[in-house]
Amino acid sequence: MNKAELVSAIAKRADVPSATVDAVLAGLQEELVEAITRGEKVAVSGLITVERTQRSARTGRNPQTGESIDIPAANTVKVTAGSNLKKAASNVPV
Repeated sequence: MNKAELVSAIAKRADVPSATVDAVLAGLQEELVEAITRGEKVAVSGLITVERTQRSARTGRNPQTGESIDIPAANTVKVTAGSNLKKAASNVPV
């Protein structure tokens, strides 16, 4: 499902205009980016948790040459599924 399909589905389910849903998703995106920039954790109970984490420096390997390379420390984003998403995924046969 892409963004346009998501906006359409939410608009239909919530019985609101697609433009409103699109604006809400844009606001959500902006707020998530700002919260991650500030180092804050964002949790929507039962759905998703998003937080900034630190990845320490490590030594890697170039797969083409086998040469060892140093990978610097970096900030990254960790996304964790909430209980409702986990339950939905476990109900789908493999």
